Amino acid sequence: MPAIDLRSDTVTRPTAAMRAAMADAQVGDDVFGDDPTVIALEVRGAALLGKESAIYVPSGVMANQIAVRLHARPGEEAIVHAASHVYNYEGGAAAALSGVTLRPLQSVDGSLNPAEVLANIHGTSDPHLSVTRLVAFENTHNACGGTVVPQANIEAVAAVARAHALALHLDGARLMNASIATGTPPAALAAPFDTVSLCLSKGLGAPVGSLLIGSREAIARARRTRKLFGGGMRQAGILAAAGLYALEHNVARLFEDHKRAWRLAEAIAAIPGLVCNLDAVQTNLVFFDIAPDHKRMRVPLEARTQLIAELKEQGVLLAGGPYRLRAVTHLDVDDAGVERALEVLRKVMASYTS
Repeated sequence: MPAIDLRSDTVTRPTAAMRAAMADAQVGDDVFGDDPTVIALEVRGAALLGKESAIYVPSGVMANQIAVRLHARPGEEAIVHAASHVYNYEGGAAAALSGVTLRPLQSVDGSLNPAEVLANIHGTSDPHLSVTRLVAFENTHNACGGTVVPQANIEAVAAVARAHALALHLDGARLMNASIATGTPPAALAAPFDTVSLCLSKGLGAPVGSLLIGSREAIARARRTRKLFGGGMRQAGILAAAGLYALEHNVARLFEDHKRAWRLAEAIAAIPGLVCNLDAVQTNLVFFDIAPDHKRMRVPLEARTQLIAELKEQGVLLAGGPYRLRAVTHLDVDDAGVERALEVLRKVMASYTS
């Protein structure tokens, strides 16, 4: 019996219909700008987010890092959330590739306090300070639990940024999840931003690729930076066809992932020895932990590592680290898969408390 893989929504595999679309794709040479399927994907992505242009890149990290380089120069600074992907999970790329410093601000839900943003903006008058050029959000926010950042907060921060001539970038790796969860059109969520990254290989199910979306001028400059970062691809239409299929067929069904995540979260919260903050479960990510008073939590990291290993032995894959455990629903996990994962989790936890 195949494993129930809840480690991430990046583990999805192309469906037969998506593979057929890839096999039938018309291709050219994307570096020369004449791959018709890549062009179609870029046009579709730009229209979806209400922007002028888009560029197809191999990964979400590359999309974000191209944006950082577009908006800030070496020695300058971007304000980000302290738990954001661009700050924690991109290998220090902003500093390594663009010489840009990231200034992190804290919150529990991925929002940024407008007053804190204002207080942390550095101008050009003091040579001791790096000049602030960019504010970046992440929506949905992975490390805060898959939460949807309130649009009112984004718009309030955007007003501060505009008043100080700062650019705005959105890491929208799971932006379609935010749109489905709130019923807000993607273009409305993207409207305050100069650039937006959109991942096609998470819940949307494509095997590879992200889009960076923005103005015509910004994306023209992004093509040069993509080349600099080694992201130019040739007959990329084979991959872009999967992205087009994903946008056409896999957006509305994200609602199913959200329902399954809520089912998973409610059931986990009811398992003796586990705790889960149900208020934080808004999309397809479920963060939970072994209860702090559980006898197995004397050494928390070892306890989580052991639980993950025991679940893996019984065909359920989870992600975990020093602080908590994570389960992610996606198109390769159906209702039966969720129930099977819960059955195994209950069984393993019962062995801890017996």
